[in-house]
Order: sequence, then C-alpha cells, then structure tokens
Amino acid sequence: MSIDPVEIIRQFYDPDSTLFALLVEHSRHVALKSLEIATGVAHLNPDMDFIEKAAMLHDIGIFKTHSLKIGCTGKYPYVCHGYLGRELLDGLGLPREFGLVSERHTGAGITLKNIIEADLPLPHRDMVPVTLEEKIICCADKFYSKSPKKRDKVMTRKQIEKSLAKLGPGHVERFAAWADEFNL
Repeated sequence: MSIDPVEIIRQFYDPDSTLFALLVEHSRHVALKSLEIATGVAHLNPDMDFIEKAAMLHDIGIFKTHSLKIGCTGKYPYVCHGYLGRELLDGLGLPREFGLVSERHTGAGITLKNIIEADLPLPHRDMVPVTLEEKIICCADKFYSKSPKKRDKVMTRKQIEKSLAKLGPGHVERFAAWADEFNL
C-alpha cells in the first residue's frame, strides 16, 4: 500500500489553512527526529519507512479538538486527539499500526490507571507505546511543541521531563527509559 501522509492530511485539513501548515511543519520535525533516533538504534532494526510516515500522521486528529492557541476549534478536549486520530486512520483502511501510533503518542502514553484516576474523557484502555517504532515517535514528538511561543524551539530532555511531570505518574519514567535506551 502506497501511503502519502501529506495527501492523507489534505483529506481532513484545508491545505491553505494555518492549521494545515502548523500540523505539517510539526509532523516533519517529529519525522526527522524519529528517523534520527531510529538511525541511532539501527541495530534494533526499526522500520524506517513506517516511522517516517507514521510520524507524519501521529497528530492528524488535532482538528477535532478544542485548543485555540494552535487554532483547533473542534468539540473534544485536546487529550482526545490521539484516539480520534486513530479513528480517522483506521477509517481510511490504513494498516492498524498507523492508528496505534496516533492513539499511543500522547504524553508518554496514557495508562488505563491514568485515565481512570484523572477521569480523562478517553476510552478505557491502555494507550501506551508498545513497539519500538511507537516508542521512537512518541519520544521524538516531545522535543517539539505546536504552541506559538515554543514552535521554533527544540526542547531539552530536562524541559521535557519537567513538562511530563505535570501529566501524572509514569510519564516521566517512561520517557526517561526511552531516552536512555535511545541515548538522548
């Protein structure tokens, strides 16, 4: 199956919109960082083609959420963008792995326990990266923000861990374990 991530994004976003430009720019940063990380762990045989395409599509669900600072005017809370993206990608008939990357990349993954304890508006299931490729993309995503104030900056590991600490238990630990594994 030939997959062109930008063409897929165009199915849901106006290519002349600010949100389209923001999403594609962010996704390209994440794809490049993901490929950089994957190259560093080449001995683990990451699927480079999948990583590049899935990284481009990981945030496809943001338009369905409400986050005015980045131009999203949907009805769902931003935390929902991962599973909403999975629904979009699964609905297109893409291989299941693409949707799982989208669903599992939020924070450093969200456990069922996190969902229940924080009463998050998410389906009750674990949404934590499992495969090497999912972990790489999730990790790479944390280095880049879509926020206008931070968009042009690459975050440091220390900044990422400080930010993830606000999300609840497990996020920092998962990210730190991946960052160590990937020599970041």
